[in-house]
Amino acid sequence: MAHDSAHQKLTVAVLGPGGTGGLLAALLARAGHRVICLAGDATATTLRTAGLQVRSGTFGDFTVPVEADTELREPVDACLIAVKHTSLRPALDRVPPTALGDGLVVPLLNGVEHPDSLRTRYRPDRVAPAVIRVESTRIEPGVIEHGSPFAEIDLTGDGVPRERLDALASALADAGPRTRVLDDESAALWAKMSFLAPFALLTTLHGLPLGEVRTRHREELTALVEETAAVSAACGGPADPAQALARYDAFPPRTKSSMQRDAEASRPLELDAIGGALLRAADRHGVKVPVATRVVGELADATR
Repeated sequence: MAHDSAHQKLTVAVLGPGGTGGLLAALLARAGHRVICLAGDATATTLRTAGLQVRSGTFGDFTVPVEADTELREPVDACLIAVKHTSLRPALDRVPPTALGDGLVVPLLNGVEHPDSLRTRYRPDRVAPAVIRVESTRIEPGVIEHGSPFAEIDLTGDGVPRERLDALASALADAGPRTRVLDDESAALWAKMSFLAPFALLTTLHGLPLGEVRTRHREELTALVEETAAVSAACGGPADPAQALARYDAFPPRTKSSMQRDAEASRPLELDAIGGALLRAADRHGVKVPVATRVVGELADATR
């Protein structure tokens, strides 16, 4: 299998064709790559018969046919893991390591701990974590609404052959999302985590959109951002609290986090993957995080 040509057609599996996975699956399929969506029976049947329908101000409105199955049955160049943390373990049964072969495993999950657990199940030098910045929602099976004016992917992976990362990044970039390969996996994951954790935890705790959190709970937000930046720095990630606050201030005031939307819909929260992982990293590095500890504790109590 040649991995050198820039316009080589890839075979890509997408585990969890929801808001994020469905958008990437549809864009890759439209660009001419072979896409196999992995989902439950009902969703797989819908996708096989009706394809994926995307509504996007950035990428246009289109419908594209895709293959769909309940599990992976053949080797692929890459398998994008686009399920939530809360359903990761059962979902991975759809991707048997023996079927995957030499394929890259590309988790698009929130948090920082999942690459290690995926490396115990798949070839460690084929796990290529990615960070995606996008707002995209599955309206119903096979129907995706992409709301943000951006879709940006940072692809990384300690020990993964660079040409494999470049081939996938090139395919993604040609399909639409702005994609770059980053050398430092920990820094890439913490760049997302240090922005996401304060935003997700406080919008969910207070049940308020970002605009009200950043005004009514400014002091708490600032303290949490500073604690998260200190943990990020200890883990080799970026630490710029002022920049994080400036980014929150630039967002539309009605912005909600996906954790907050999960709470409103009574879905399980990614509290352990985001808040729990933050506290565990702080503990490992001896960083004091009193505000994060209280906020995660209050959220845990509220969701019991």
